[in-house]
Amino acid sequence: MFETYEEAVGWIRSRSKFGMKPGLERMQWLMEKLHHPEQKIRTVHVAGTNGKGSTVTFLRNILEQAGYTVGTFTSPYIEQFNERISINGSPVSDEDLVRLTNAIRLLAEELEHTAFGAPTEFEVITAMSLLYFADIQPVDIVIYEVGLGGRLDSTNVITPLVSLITNIGHDHMNVLGHTIAEIAFEKAGIIKHGVPVATTAMLPDALAVIEEKAAKEKAPLFRAGKEFSFAEIGGDLTGEQTGEQFRFASPYGAYDRLSITMMGRHQIYNAALAVMGAELLQHFHHFRIPQHALEKGLLESKWIGRFEKLLDDPPVIIDGAHNPEGIDSLIETMDTHLRGKKIRMIFSALGDKDLDHMIPKLDQKTDEIIFTTFDFPRAISAEVLYKISRHQNKSFSKDWKETVRTKIKEMEGSEDVLVITGSLYFISKVRKYILGQSERKGQS
Repeated sequence: MFETYEEAVGWIRSRSKFGMKPGLERMQWLMEKLHHPEQKIRTVHVAGTNGKGSTVTFLRNILEQAGYTVGTFTSPYIEQFNERISINGSPVSDEDLVRLTNAIRLLAEELEHTAFGAPTEFEVITAMSLLYFADIQPVDIVIYEVGLGGRLDSTNVITPLVSLITNIGHDHMNVLGHTIAEIAFEKAGIIKHGVPVATTAMLPDALAVIEEKAAKEKAPLFRAGKEFSFAEIGGDLTGEQTGEQFRFASPYGAYDRLSITMMGRHQIYNAALAVMGAELLQHFHHFRIPQHALEKGLLESKWIGRFEKLLDDPPVIIDGAHNPEGIDSLIETMDTHLRGKKIRMIFSALGDKDLDHMIPKLDQKTDEIIFTTFDFPRAISAEVLYKISRHQNKSFSKDWKETVRTKIKEMEGSEDVLVITGSLYFISKVRKYILGQSERKGQS
């Protein structure tokens, strides 16, 4: 039995040695042994390439403002491991995490000796979350974010009230497929029989797959630009704007002006999908979500690590742009909110990303780019990233902490902006380091 938080998390992380093993057999085995916690909770399922975390946050805040107790299951974490399993934004306690780990450990070891093999780290955490929300801390509804793909993702043991699919693009191609249609097939795997689904996917190849799957499952389908619509409301483009505004319309109502504090046009897509999700919960499942709750929920939503400003002098922004579509969104947001500024950038990534398409895009939008690496199993070397780049003002460093510290000190008093981006795992480490340094500086 584990007695401490450190022991529990250490054991969970040790499951990473089993890697990714697509398939639901192990999860179904665990659900059977746990007396099917997935059948005891009401859920929303969120899949897609980018924007899942933001969409979860928007919908969670909307429901919370409407008076509901809302569980969330998200990945990866930014500040602490516990946040992957949260209630109303508050991470599971260390004590409950230990309790959950002890409940799953013996089953995981038993499963390891069956024909199905050992459960992965993500399967263990998913099973823990289902047990938590079903038996330890029951809630009104849980929003589940897919870890990878959808069809074979461990979260796909749930049958949700509503399914939401964000944009679909090129990511995890070594697992999900090399074409948009192949990737969309995996994402659309969360669509269940008769369960309403909404999507902001726009690419024709992706939409065609989603439409086919929804028709096969007789799932009511709501497509952005068709069954529901939204449009950006023009605002200040000087860089002082503190968010975005948009109008929204669906078969169930319309809103003339909705506001969010998250920056970037892509966040309007995520917010609109969350609004459509809330509308579906009201229409199909009789949730009561007043307009004021919806408006306040959107406005108060924040998602750390997404175009998040950490320092004012110099301006330091972090953003988890970890795939080509994420890079496109980052560039669009920089063009809108950093117009006229010189941009210095620090970038690090995992080796399984489409770096040959990502780095040239960044080359065109930065005045300086520094490549680095960090301690993570799939992190790629700084020198490899450097060699892909064709920037005239590029460099690389193996020590990301020294790079961040030196660049911030060098830029103090400057109006240039430091943007640190790439892997979400990297951003998590950077965020903790910069805020820690800033706190120590304030105390000295």
